[in-house]
Amino acid sequence: MRWENLTVESGPPEESAEHGRAADAVLFGADTVTTRTFDTPEFRGITFHEVRARSVLNRVPGASRMPFEWTVNPYRGCTHACVYCFARRTHGYLDLDTGIGFDTQIVVKVNAPEVLRRQLASRRWQGDHVAMGTNVDCYQRAEGRYRLMPGIISALTDHANPFSVLTKGTLILRDLDLLVRAAQVTDVGISVSVGFLDTELWRTVEPGTPAPERRLDVVRTLGEHGIGCGVLMAPVIPFLSDAPAQLRETVRAIAAAGATSVTPLVLHLRPGAREWFAAWLGRHHPHLVARYERLYAEGAYAPRWYQRRITRQVHELAEEHGIGPSRAGQARRIRPAPEQPPAGPEPTQLTLM
Repeated sequence: MRWENLTVESGPPEESAEHGRAADAVLFGADTVTTRTFDTPEFRGITFHEVRARSVLNRVPGASRMPFEWTVNPYRGCTHACVYCFARRTHGYLDLDTGIGFDTQIVVKVNAPEVLRRQLASRRWQGDHVAMGTNVDCYQRAEGRYRLMPGIISALTDHANPFSVLTKGTLILRDLDLLVRAAQVTDVGISVSVGFLDTELWRTVEPGTPAPERRLDVVRTLGEHGIGCGVLMAPVIPFLSDAPAQLRETVRAIAAAGATSVTPLVLHLRPGAREWFAAWLGRHHPHLVARYERLYAEGAYAPRWYQRRITRQVHELAEEHGIGPSRAGQARRIRPAPEQPPAGPEPTQLTLM
């Protein structure tokens, strides 16, 4: 494993594929790595590489269209095992497999809370918004063991530093009291990803995640405690979750959960994720392989006409149910960015699911 790739001398920076490679790498040396396995049902077959990071605040490149400049990602790799996850390719920097290796070889920055607290206290830090969950999910199963997020949230709260979290994990409710406390002193935004309700599809395409209904329970519970929560309807999967009846069912459930906003995001397939998704599609839906080859013939993104159609349908359904897309000025800072420079008003594509 090429841990030296993440050292000061030679390392590629930690990458959030929604904004390209960050300017400031999360760096650690090979002598800081401890590899562990746990023979428990929830972690069987998973290897954890514990590292001591030198920095956890990652700067988003200036050319990025993201509505935030800084991210914190306490983990690399993700046991959610979503077959479409863009972040798979980042495992290649460590000579780890971007398929099953991404799902089972998890890098844990065990000192993330204390490093973040030190960085927030620096006179050079200007208190900018910090986004979390923009690379891999900070509330994946590993968080149940390592408990990094309580320290991270507490550090941000103690410095009254605005932040947002994007997650598919119901484990975020463990930190509900911390989030309520944080919202009393700073701007806190929470978004939950729910792309569809189809149980059979969920079990094969997002096998390590909580069920969609449980994620909507998170939205409902946060709202009951005064924390508004938006939903990223992500991803809408062509030919599998995009039928009008499916979109209507999903938006209706999102509205019933009390979501403050809904933003549809069509599946995109970047290198690393594209190959893994194609293999999954061939196993589970071979009749769709040719249609996908045509739809994604031009690259990672579905054609604009398709994205426009999905966006229009979902927004119309959302309006029927009294909710709408995220609006400028809302606390929920994790919003989609255009998939390419638009010529005019365009549907949006968040490149992190």
